[in-house]
Amino acid sequence: MEKANMRMPARKSGAMLRWLLLAALAAAALGCSSKHAPEAAASAADEAAAPGASGGGSAKADLGVLLAYEHRVRVRLSGEQIAGRTKAVQDACTAAKFGACVVLGMNQSGGDAPSASLQVRIVPQGVEPLIALAGQGDQIAERGIQAEDLAVAVRDNTMRQDRLRREHARLLEFQERRDLKMADVLTLSERIAEIESQLQAAEQEAAQQQRRISTQLITFEFATTAAQESSSEIGQALKEFGGIVAAVVAFLIRAFAVLLPLGLVGGFCLWVVLKLWRARRRRKAAG
Repeated sequence: MEKANMRMPARKSGAMLRWLLLAALAAAALGCSSKHAPEAAASAADEAAAPGASGGGSAKADLGVLLAYEHRVRVRLSGEQIAGRTKAVQDACTAAKFGACVVLGMNQSGGDAPSASLQVRIVPQGVEPLIALAGQGDQIAERGIQAEDLAVAVRDNTMRQDRLRREHARLLEFQERRDLKMADVLTLSERIAEIESQLQAAEQEAAQQQRRISTQLITFEFATTAAQESSSEIGQALKEFGGIVAAVVAFLIRAFAVLLPLGLVGGFCLWVVLKLWRARRRRKAAG
């Protein structure tokens, strides 16, 4: 009996120990889940805000555009600074100071109203620094940007290249046949040469499209300030005053030279008409 009584408490203590272990494991599991819940929520929020998530990023990716950007910048500054500023921008582009850049054209004029224009093509990351160099902050009078979507043109050109390559490969395979006649061989050669020419033109067009997409065009226009432009216009008008007067006098002389013979002929005809009319009246009065 004593042994039985001793076994009963042991069994009860073992059961209680198992229950305590299970309770501890459950509490630990709940603690871990509550600990990682904010991390999971933050991770979900980060995934929702990621560019590839099904939000604004996917809507942006669905646009499927390939844009070719063109910038137009008008800078107003004093006339004596135009040449130096134009050269500074040109040198920065030539030296690739802000990235790969090429000068496409430059025009410059002097006189009382000097001006200059510069057109460059540069990588996107160099656009803003180069514009800042040209305008020096507050000297940009006008600025505009426009973009052309080349997605359709690129797609069509890619499909054209694929079609030409497939046709070129088929013709080359057909050309290797031994049972072809000489006329067929010549026809195939002409067609293969024509396809190669078209393929080369399509590849050049694709390179040009890629160039327009990967770089941006900037057209700079340098002009004098509004006050200097107004004063130069007044000075120009004063300089042209004598020429305008001389032109008007010359016009009047030419007009007089043209009207003088007409006036003489017209006056003679009028004198003849009046003389005949008076003679007719005298005859009527005498009759």
